[in-house]
Amino acid sequence: MVKICVHLCNLWLFSLTSFVVRIYLVAMKILVTGGSGFVGKNLKEIKPDWIYVGSEDYDLLDLEETINLLEEHKPDAIVHLAAKVGGIKANVSQPAKFLYNNVMINTNVVRAAEELGIKRLLGSLSTCAFPDNLRNYPYKEYNIHDGAPAETNLSYGYSKRLLMIHCNAIRKQYGYDYATFSPSNLYGPHDNFEPETSHFVGAMIRRVAEAKPGDTLEFYGTGVPLRQELFVEDLVTIIPILLEKHHTESPIIVAPNENLTIKKMVEVMLEISDKNLKIKWNGKLDGQYRKDGSNWKLFNLIGDFDFTPFEVGLKKTYDWYIKEKV
Repeated sequence: MVKICVHLCNLWLFSLTSFVVRIYLVAMKILVTGGSGFVGKNLKEIKPDWIYVGSEDYDLLDLEETINLLEEHKPDAIVHLAAKVGGIKANVSQPAKFLYNNVMINTNVVRAAEELGIKRLLGSLSTCAFPDNLRNYPYKEYNIHDGAPAETNLSYGYSKRLLMIHCNAIRKQYGYDYATFSPSNLYGPHDNFEPETSHFVGAMIRRVAEAKPGDTLEFYGTGVPLRQELFVEDLVTIIPILLEKHHTESPIIVAPNENLTIKKMVEVMLEISDKNLKIKWNGKLDGQYRKDGSNWKLFNLIGDFDFTPFEVGLKKTYDWYIKEKV
């Protein structure tokens, strides 16, 4: 009987704490960097009351301008999404730009937040920050320093690791609640669909949408590599929960259970388009063979979450592209 009472008391305290935290978050002024980007646009659809700023508003490569941004809006918390991003081709052809831009953006945002005494920051990493080769998959959060990122996105991967290191250094030196999360490959509405700079799914959608029935499409690589493709609507649903609940130095991995080959994704795309297209693989730039991360820690933190199946998310994104872009 005593054990039951104690258990009920603990449940009541947990519910009360969660309620208080939610009320606190509602009262907070939350600023989102990268607000005009892919994730920012989708996040704004479910959190329109947050403040969204993009590269057209402030230059985060400039520390003084970044400080001015925070002084003007005086946020209680920052969700840091701003980054220079791109697919494998862009990463391979512009490694210096990917390194410099991302290191400067991340450093300026964290430095400005620390200088102005903003005690809560949630920053976005990427599973590209994790090692190219590991003994066991899916990898865990603690594996992030167990080797170098893949050569095809080495600069981007290390810039994201440095963001995590900087946030954790602030935690240790000042006690501020700076934390990071690491989403897997993203796709969805508002993605970048430009052939030269987009990620694989965005590029695939555009090429298939523009193709005529019977066309042959050539893709990079062999189609063998495995990827966890994360639907952006799932990520933006999870971000507010992480802002509420994620308060450790661990870079929480946000990834679905599905781990599909590139070839399988193309097959799903062809079924959705129903265009009877032919596919050719050129054998170049396969990239990292596999990079699947464990979502055990995520589920342990936020509870069960039903990720959108790739086939469902891809159809929604393809339909959105046909409506908005074609």
